[in-house]
Amino acid sequence: MIGFALTVWTNAWKALDAVGIGDSLREQHKRLLRIVASSTDSGIQTAEISLTGKGKLGDHEIRCVKRKSLLEALSNELPRGTIRYSSKVVAIEESGFCKLVHLADGTVIKTKVLVGCDGVNSVVAKWLGFKKASYVGSGRSAIRGCANFENGHGFDPNFMQFSGHGVRFGTIPCDDGFAYWFFTFPPSPALEKELEGNPAKMKEYVMRKLGKVPEQVRHVIESTETNAFLLYPLRYRHPWEVLLGNISKGNVCVAGDALHPMTPDLGQGGCAALEDGVVLARCLGEALLKSKGQKGEVISEEKEEYVNIEMGLNKYASERRWRSFDLIATAYVVGFIQESDGKVISFLRDKFFAPILAGLLLKKADFDSGNLSIP
Repeated sequence: MIGFALTVWTNAWKALDAVGIGDSLREQHKRLLRIVASSTDSGIQTAEISLTGKGKLGDHEIRCVKRKSLLEALSNELPRGTIRYSSKVVAIEESGFCKLVHLADGTVIKTKVLVGCDGVNSVVAKWLGFKKASYVGSGRSAIRGCANFENGHGFDPNFMQFSGHGVRFGTIPCDDGFAYWFFTFPPSPALEKELEGNPAKMKEYVMRKLGKVPEQVRHVIESTETNAFLLYPLRYRHPWEVLLGNISKGNVCVAGDALHPMTPDLGQGGCAALEDGVVLARCLGEALLKSKGQKGEVISEEKEEYVNIEMGLNKYASERRWRSFDLIATAYVVGFIQESDGKVISFLRDKFFAPILAGLLLKKADFDSGNLSIP
């Protein structure tokens, strides 16, 4: 998970509640009240949408959550020793009804179920036949950062977005003293080389490109420590690959960025990964609780378990295929419009599209991955 925080939308809160950690995270993070979109060209506000209304599935709920807090909350629910850190997967091998997972440190793990959540460069996704995630368009990159304010930042609990001159910028408060920001742009090869590994140059570039934003927003970048700048190229999976590819095969599947790497323009990458986890747990649980064997057929217990796991993963793949396609495709289109520097699209964006694009964020978050109760 790259960055310092992520926007957790309504769909992700439903997933967090399903695994029992939603309330503890709510206590630490402010609820956002509205999206406020503005043009960096003119400084004029182009849209304002409430984040506290109702969707088809109930009240909207959006908060910016510190990634460290989210990871700690998730890991605290697991038995001690469950997580093994710095364990990069380098190869996968068949072993009867199990898989042998080879790690970079030479360790080999034997598993009955392999779920690849190993990110954009997923070895598991490659094993399933997926192509390497593509760079977006002619190339887009993101710089992310955060700033701590001991005496408070003074921001209203709003998600502030700015677009213009081919860049997109946003800042979001997590709590009274912590503000997260992002900046996406299309760098030239020379610029990318200049910025890579040079936080001071990143800061200088972002400050130069902000345009007409409020001084309070500009102050967030100025207050960001040099070591709190992260640069990385944006990558995504072509949506048709998700429709046509193997999300699961046998007792192997993928989830999170290994399945649906997407641009950050909907704020749904991490949220969709949380959805994946709930759907996957439910589908596997239901499959493993099915009655054993088929009438009149005698099969080994090991094979029966493998067949049930395969059925569960196939159901998971079926449930997540169209949802993943929808999010990847919509995020790409939203990003293209918001970051366009063409005169016509910029005019239409500022005059007409801004409320529609902001509304899309709420629409795609109006989704429930369900609970984990298995009848």
